[in-house]
Amino acid sequence: MNIRQAKEEIRHTVQAYLAKNDAGEYRIPAIRQRPILLMGPPGIGKTQIMEQVAREMGIGLVAYTITHHTRQSAVGLPFIREEDFDGEKRSVTEYTMSEIIASVYRKIRDGGQREGILFIDEINCVSETLAPTMLQFLQCKTFGNQAVPEGWLIVAAGNPPEYNRSVREFDMVTLDRVRCLDVEADFDVWKAYARGQHLNSGILSYLELRRRNFYSVRADVDGLQFVTARGWEDLSCLMDVYESLGVPVDETVIREYVHDADIAEDAAAYLELYRKYRDDYGIAGILAGHVRPETYARLSGAQFDERISVVQLLLDALGKAFQACAEAKYLTDAWYGFLRRYRAGVEAAPDPHALYREMVEARAAELAEAKRKNSYSPAEAKLQRQLTVQLRNARPESFGDAKRCFAAAKVGFDGQEERLKELEQSAAAALEHAFDFMEQAFEEGQEMVVFVTELTLNPEAAEFLAEHKSERYLRYHEKLLIGTQRGRLLAELAR
Repeated sequence: MNIRQAKEEIRHTVQAYLAKNDAGEYRIPAIRQRPILLMGPPGIGKTQIMEQVAREMGIGLVAYTITHHTRQSAVGLPFIREEDFDGEKRSVTEYTMSEIIASVYRKIRDGGQREGILFIDEINCVSETLAPTMLQFLQCKTFGNQAVPEGWLIVAAGNPPEYNRSVREFDMVTLDRVRCLDVEADFDVWKAYARGQHLNSGILSYLELRRRNFYSVRADVDGLQFVTARGWEDLSCLMDVYESLGVPVDETVIREYVHDADIAEDAAAYLELYRKYRDDYGIAGILAGHVRPETYARLSGAQFDERISVVQLLLDALGKAFQACAEAKYLTDAWYGFLRRYRAGVEAAPDPHALYREMVEARAAELAEAKRKNSYSPAEAKLQRQLTVQLRNARPESFGDAKRCFAAAKVGFDGQEERLKELEQSAAAALEHAFDFMEQAFEEGQEMVVFVTELTLNPEAAEFLAEHKSERYLRYHEKLLIGTQRGRLLAELAR
């Protein structure tokens, strides 16, 4: 299965394991809640889907890479205590609490989440002294004599032996007590995730054209050559910051993340061309409706890779416009909700100004609590912080009655509404100019299929198009993405 299917299976498992009967007892008793064992190549997103599941389902997450642990930290330190047996004092060996189990209890204490996931990564790469402990953990859900708290399910992850020479095979006794999910790298699934994370468009464009280079592990005379999804994502983060600082990203930098010399060299050459196309074709000018006369002539004689790269550059620029609209709409809607609550209470408030201040600070406290529980994605948390700042800046002056206070508080919101309107108008105009260019340059060829497909699959573009109808998008979507025409054009793309 791919990583998206694995995520869904884990979600279903969480729902089933945490389901309770009328008496408040778990419908599947702890002894029957088999741990999930995710087996798959490194760097495909096993840890990330655990974070996503926990955040989306509002439960806790404690994650460990077990190879960083010794037997003492996993099981606990031994100590001697005395007990009375048949009237005689006897010395008994016991253990302190496992560091891992203690972390679960800390999560319960600090985050208030009594249910969650304990995720153990690289479980089949432990040292020889720790291996029996890991088998006990999977079979009995305990570390030493300390059990995983009720309401916490176990997910473990490991790499198949072809990717890691230090892995240990699980015996039948252990495998008969876990649910094993075999996960494989899948570019289309990763690309959907990458769109949502706004990964560098140059990397996405390169991998769309060189899909075989998305995930690769091979051995040659120079040793192990590999590239993973994690490597591409980490490189993307660095590239975005480097580009904003004006620092070049050359082959040397790419090799630090892409550990395959041939792929790194190929990616570096493509990314250099990709940046050059952005300037040569004047992408910003195209979206403003200003196309240089020589542009169409150059495209008519260009190779397929260059033509698709230009389409991807257009989509990237449009994507940034749609993202700006989505963020502005998120802020506007949240601000509107705040003002509605303020208006509902301001008439009866003894001090309208104090009420506004208290509501803003209560909202800030809720944001801090949500951050502690990891309830927001990083992007959502950033927008929530931005809104808190804007609400504080829009605070009404400390004079006037309820009506005047509300009117003063609404001034900032009116400005936000106007900014949203301007962004939406600008994005709609850019989309129309993009279609003007696409029709002139490519008519209804393969490039138009790519363009319309990506608009359809991009979440922010789809949200924008749902609220701002584009007749040409709808026409091309129906003509190129539905029926026999789509099949013919996709077959041409595959060739």
